[in-house]
Amino acid sequence: MAYHKVNADQRAQGHSPYLDNDELQATALELEWDMEKELEEPGFDHFRLDGAIQHHLGNSQSPDLDLEAIQPSSSPKGRFQRLQEDPDYISHYTRQAPKSNRCSFFQILKVFCTALTLFIFGIVIGYYARKKCPSPSTSQEPNNPRIYREILKEIKAENIQQIYRDLLQFPREDDVDIAMKILVQWTSQGLEDVQLVNYSVLLDLPGSSSNTVTLKNSSECFYPTGQQCNRETKTLHSQDLLYSYAAYSAKGTIEAELIDVQYGTVEDLIRVQAITNVTKKIALLKLGQSPLLYKLSLLEDAGFGGVLLYIDPCDLPKTTDLADKAFMVSLNNGGDPSTPGYASIDGSYRQNRLNLTTLLVQPISAVLAKKLISLPEDTVQKDRCIPLQMPATGKNIISLNIQSVTTYKTISNVIGYLKGTVFPDRYVIIGSHHNSFNTYGGQEWASSTAIITAFIQALMLKVKRGWKPDRTIVFCSWGGTSFGNIGSYEWAEDLKRVLQRNVVAYISLHNPVRGNSTLHPVASPSLQQLAAESQSFNCVEKTKCPGSNVSSVQIQGDSDYFINHLGVPATQFSYEDIKTSENSGFLSEALFPVHTTKTEEMDPSFSLHETIAKLTGQVTLQIANEPVLPFNALDIALEVQNSLKVATVLLLLFLGDEVDIPQLLAIASRLRDTAELFQSDEMRPANDPKERAPIRVRMLNDVLQSLEKSFLVRRAPPGLYRNILYRLDERTSQFSVLLEALEHCKLHQSNETIQAALSEVLNSINSAQVYFKAGLDVFETTLAGKK
Repeated sequence: MAYHKVNADQRAQGHSPYLDNDELQATALELEWDMEKELEEPGFDHFRLDGAIQHHLGNSQSPDLDLEAIQPSSSPKGRFQRLQEDPDYISHYTRQAPKSNRCSFFQILKVFCTALTLFIFGIVIGYYARKKCPSPSTSQEPNNPRIYREILKEIKAENIQQIYRDLLQFPREDDVDIAMKILVQWTSQGLEDVQLVNYSVLLDLPGSSSNTVTLKNSSECFYPTGQQCNRETKTLHSQDLLYSYAAYSAKGTIEAELIDVQYGTVEDLIRVQAITNVTKKIALLKLGQSPLLYKLSLLEDAGFGGVLLYIDPCDLPKTTDLADKAFMVSLNNGGDPSTPGYASIDGSYRQNRLNLTTLLVQPISAVLAKKLISLPEDTVQKDRCIPLQMPATGKNIISLNIQSVTTYKTISNVIGYLKGTVFPDRYVIIGSHHNSFNTYGGQEWASSTAIITAFIQALMLKVKRGWKPDRTIVFCSWGGTSFGNIGSYEWAEDLKRVLQRNVVAYISLHNPVRGNSTLHPVASPSLQQLAAESQSFNCVEKTKCPGSNVSSVQIQGDSDYFINHLGVPATQFSYEDIKTSENSGFLSEALFPVHTTKTEEMDPSFSLHETIAKLTGQVTLQIANEPVLPFNALDIALEVQNSLKVATVLLLLFLGDEVDIPQLLAIASRLRDTAELFQSDEMRPANDPKERAPIRVRMLNDVLQSLEKSFLVRRAPPGLYRNILYRLDERTSQFSVLLEALEHCKLHQSNETIQAALSEVLNSINSAQVYFKAGLDVFETTLAGKK
């Protein structure tokens, strides 16, 4: 302002006609004096300086601007008086103003009226703005349970049933076609950001004719179902015969003696190898008890050349009749076999991995298994079931012919986003899958897709009324699941860096209704409490609540990558039949023909589907909306401590004095103490709205969402989880990698594997304890800085 005033006075000496009038000159002089007084107010020089600096930065064409001229004055007299003392300062006005009092009065009155008008106008605007807009500081937290109930109330069994039936009308020859129709369905429900993500991957598909098993003693040829090889049988069940195979098995023909290895455990192998040489022989193996890939790795190491795989009828539910049905399995541990560890995007290097094992593997029916070991058809007595077992005197030579074909196909994932409003960079992923390329896998794919679609439908009704979640919810329908979770692996490998930072939890809908007897909830330790609470929340208005125990055990499906490579907390709800034996675990690895799994017979009213949808929706909504992630750090520490206590008994048995048991227990105890401190000192205050601070909540959530990453070991045996927080099944209560190492010690008479596995476990526990401690230190430092 001073700069412009001086220039104006200089122009006055040029005899401007507008300043010859004395009154006008006097008024200008009075305004000059008022401005001098105004500029002498404290802080004005600072404001002027800031404005000058900003002007300089915004105009790069004036690099020679002299900053000395705009430094704030230290003189108490003010900037104008300092300018008047400068010899170059020119002032044209030296006379007194004859009408200064009158002009001053009118100016004060004008300023007062303007200020009063603005004040009244501001009050009116503020009143109506406050009336129409809620205060941003008002928490909507108390309304969350009500909002959840309003959303879940819209999930109805009849809607799921209708969606389910519509899905089964889709032709399933091509993965892209069915994915496109799911995309259209989700978009029609109102989900705006829905994408189709395609990958070209290596699939192992059946050949032009069925695989066969031939008894050399009698020259009888059988299809995998147990039916004899002839043109009539092949025509009648052509699809079932073709898709009774093991994807990614070795191809060719093998002729050898059949050896009964039962479930293929270490004890079974020790027993068999003590009797006979197993090199290049064919193993007769029962599915169940432990992961198939793990058992095949043991058989491959032992020197077997082929495997016939079947399910013992005694391990199946009594209501299930699958004795004469063959099935499909995949020998793929996950993802596109031609791009292991990286995404199958355009330009990726493709490895030549047509077979993932040296074994020729063929699934067969229990009926054929009986024929091969020369047992009578009926082995089920009135009161009990007799497990299948080859007689000690039996010796059969068989010929196994496998001719599947590997080829590149396009699989499609459907990915839909419902963006969060508070933490849009944090993802809660809910995943189902769709089936294609064959008629196997039952109808469960339609069940899972119908449930996720019904949940989207209920959510979007609320979104249309203005509601949105705090965190982003990502809906996924995966392709290529039956070939080894290929779609989910490729997408996650493609977005690995983003997902490592952003994914909060994964909720699985893999095979949600595989029976109708009991609810089977599975969750990682940090989510067990939430999964248990969701059951009671969802049955408040019902007379009977499920009340099932929540366990942390290995599960099938597309959650695999998120659990074992990203360390993301995961949960899954499903209905299943009561297990008939302790060997019934991992039978879900078998995919039976579509007509043998009749979903509408198991759940005719679709009430089970509705329950799964609401339980899944409840957990999803809480994780997506709670200010503090509903994860329990202490439950992780307790799970680790209990597993280690059980393991120490076996470690003492095998290692004796080589292992320091007190040190092991001390490490687990430190983890528990740190987790307790973290839970009480950090999570408790953050869950209290009165003590909650946004920066504190964000820091706390960042720690919580990465709790399980410390428990990923570098390597795990085939079929076993890298995430050691998950047990093999309900029967085992120790770390699966330690359990396998102890079994390996029995087979090879060496302690090296145990020592290596124990080191992995201890490093994981120590890493978790350090991580908790670092989180506490960050909070303490932040609070100390604020104080």
